[in-house]
Amino acid sequence: MKDPAADTPTWVDTHAHLGDGRLHSQLPAVLERARRAGVAQVIAIGTTAADSSELAKSAQARPGVFAAIGIHPNEAADATEHDWSSICKLVTQPCVVAVGETGLDRYWDRTPFEDQQVWFDRHLALAHAHDLPVVIHCRDCQRDIIKLLLRQRRPILGVMHAFTGSCEEAEAFLALGLSISFAGMLTFTNKGLDSLRAAAARVPLDRLLVETDSPYLSPHPFRGQTNEPARVVLTGQRLAEIHGLSDVELARITTANARKLFRLPADECLPL
Repeated sequence: MKDPAADTPTWVDTHAHLGDGRLHSQLPAVLERARRAGVAQVIAIGTTAADSSELAKSAQARPGVFAAIGIHPNEAADATEHDWSSICKLVTQPCVVAVGETGLDRYWDRTPFEDQQVWFDRHLALAHAHDLPVVIHCRDCQRDIIKLLLRQRRPILGVMHAFTGSCEEAEAFLALGLSISFAGMLTFTNKGLDSLRAAAARVPLDRLLVETDSPYLSPHPFRGQTNEPARVVLTGQRLAEIHGLSDVELARITTANARKLFRLPADECLPL
């Protein structure tokens, strides 16, 4: 007899800001809706030392939730050496599966760009020292990140999150060893985003990931609303269409990719 579960997509949301007040205030309900939608696991992303610490604790208490710890480039202006010491201690905690969110950002100017580069280098070194993947933020500075990563002179274990670049930039990140994750923008109906969908079509299946970046970037038809992990399914379905696959097959592929990159135990999932 055929197993009915074989036709049920199982997803991993590889990037959700569960510490954000819009999600944290109703977290049990948010995770319940995610599980009902077919999301088995969620990676909660830290942006400061304080919320990284809280997310690491929350992940230990919630099956199926894992933590990435780091200081976002736009938060680095307010970060202290004590904050960095906290991140370095958190990296060995149970359920911490990645370093980040780190990276570079030329859209906002809260942190001087030179300081962002220093903090990015710190995160890369920490991730390398502990053999953990790094979660990379990039806004309006793909070329800067490529140059900085090339200076590492080694393949980078990690992911370009919420990718919005070109085919050529995607190929450059892939050549550096990175996976590429797509969020809700992939589903937006703007014709101007056809180039993003073209880039998504060029990413090899074994390097694809999906995410929500919730509470941001809610996919069509919920654009502009508060996003949450359950809606990773909508982005996954659009990515499946782009690659000419069923949503079941695309879910199988991206879930396997997420579990390999972040070393997630397949048997530890959000409770039904």
